[in-house]
Order: sequence, then C-alpha cells, then structure tokens
Amino acid sequence: MAKIIELFNHKGGVSKTTTTFHIAWKLTQHNKNVLLVDGDPQCNLTGMFLGEKFDEYYENDLTKNLNIKDAVSMAFAGRPQPIAAIECPSHIKNENLFIIPGHMNLSEYDSSLSLALNSNNAIVTLQNLPGAFYELIQKCCKKYEIDYVFIDMNPGLSAMNQTFFIYADAFIVPTNPDPFSVMALKTLKMTLPKWKKWALQARELFRESSYPLPVCDMKFIGVLIQRFYLRNHKAARPYTGKISEIKKYIETEFSEELKKYDMVFDIGSLMEEGLIADRCLGEIAEFGALIQKANDSMLPVFALTKADMGTTGNAFDSMEKKRKIFDETYDKIANVIMELI
Repeated sequence: MAKIIELFNHKGGVSKTTTTFHIAWKLTQHNKNVLLVDGDPQCNLTGMFLGEKFDEYYENDLTKNLNIKDAVSMAFAGRPQPIAAIECPSHIKNENLFIIPGHMNLSEYDSSLSLALNSNNAIVTLQNLPGAFYELIQKCCKKYEIDYVFIDMNPGLSAMNQTFFIYADAFIVPTNPDPFSVMALKTLKMTLPKWKKWALQARELFRESSYPLPVCDMKFIGVLIQRFYLRNHKAARPYTGKISEIKKYIETEFSEELKKYDMVFDIGSLMEEGLIADRCLGEIAEFGALIQKANDSMLPVFALTKADMGTTGNAFDSMEKKRKIFDETYDKIANVIMELI
C-alpha cells in the first residue's frame, strides 16, 4: 500500500509546495511511482506541475472535472454514486510522477468537514466526509501503482488540513529562520497530538461509513530549514541564531511532546549510518537564479541540465556547483524517507 507523506506547517512562506515537488521528483529518480495531491485551493502545486497547460486543463471539457474537488463531490452532495479513481495527469518530463490536481473552490467543503469532525458521527449525512479524500487517493494509487503520496496543504489549521493530516503515515515540518517559526512550532506541538487523538477515537465512530478513516501513524520524521541566504558557503549571520533555535526546539520540546503520543520515528539507526546527524533533514538555502530556470523548464532545480541553465563559463560553474549541493540534499531526504517508510 502506498505511504502518505506530508510537509505541513500552518505558517506560510516556508517553501512547502516547492519542497514537496522536489522531494517527490527525487523519489521518482529512485524508481518510485509518486502521486502528488494538491489540497491547497491556491493550486500552486498544480500550476508547477502543469506549467503552461494549467489554464487549458481547467477549461477543457475532457479534463476540467478531473480534480480533487469534483472527484469527491458525490460524497459532499450526498449522492449514492461511489468515489472512483480519476485520470491523473503524469508530468510531461517524468512519467513516474502523477497528480490529483487542485481546485480553487476546494475550501467550500471546509464547513461541512468541520461539522463532520465535531459531530461525533451524530449527523448521518456527514459520516462519509472525513474519509472521502482518502478513498480517492487510494483508488488512484491502485490505478497507477503508486509507492508514495504527497499531499500539499494550505497554511492554516482548518478542518480540511486536519482531515488531510490524519491520512499521514509520516510528516515533515518545513520552516524558515525567522522570528515566527518557533512560535509556529509551539502551536503545532499542541495541535498535532490533538488531531491524532481525534483520529484514534473517530476510527471506531466512522467504522460503518462508506469511507472509513484510515489507520495511519502520523509520525514525525524531521524538520527542514529553508529560505535563507549564504555568505562564504554558510548561512549568513542574521539566520544562524534562528537556525540553532529551531534545531534545539525540535530536538527537545517538540519531539518530546510528540513522543508521548507515539508520533515520532526512531532515527537512531539512520544516525548510526551517518545518513543524518539529527532531526534536521536539511538546511536548504535560497535557490537564487536556479529557481527561475527550474520554473521555466518545469523541473526541480537539481534536475536542470546545462542546456536548461542556458549559461556558460563562470556563471555555469557557479550554478552547477549549487545544483549539485541541492541534488545531494534532496537525495539524502529521499533516502531518509525510503529507510523509515
């Protein structure tokens, strides 16, 4: 069965969507079939995936209803029609990477989900809603022989995000070194265990629904620290203090609280192998000029070729050096995921 991984932080501006795309792509380089699920109404992941074909996808009669919102509409409208797999687009440059496209009106379902999550199954018409997206994902996974699923969520603590979170086998927290990141981690430390506690109680309540809730561990792998600038190949001085603060908080209060609820992977063996030193899976600096080249080529930065970069001489040498660093970083993250899950 495909494993579901989520990069989640209710704080915005942490490169959640871009990093999801990069890690998923890297796993396909390890011969894995990966399904992306765009659960963010902003549809940035879908835009990154489809590129110039984005508008056409939602205007074409053959594809405009093949998205996350319309695919589960029968459950939210109370129609007897069962949820089925949709035709998931594969990436134009990667036949092992698929997506369930997003929809800008997905948030219309949030109020119904909120009622469902708080009704203790007392309202029969709502009992099929919390498991509806999971049913869609699993049907698509079977159709495309998927190994890993990544769900991209919007920044926030909505009922929609809670629903997606309880599908997770594992999660990673992306952060950036600014004054609000530790504040966000403190909120997640309290909120995520509550979501898991709800899921454990609700599995029995929703057992007889058409789409039962999954049995998922929701375990923390580690943190990513992103979106900072380098000086002399190291994080510039304004960021170093916050990077250290985030790492310390993750290793102590954050992990210790989640351990009480069996929400933390044991990474001891990975540390012994030298794959990682701690819960920080990577410090990922700003991509610089590479990101525009990547967006234009519809590729992650580490997959760019010399032709994609369109430069020569010292400019190319500089870009290529950075590309290799990013390639090594994302390869390490992919290997951590494959070792643990």
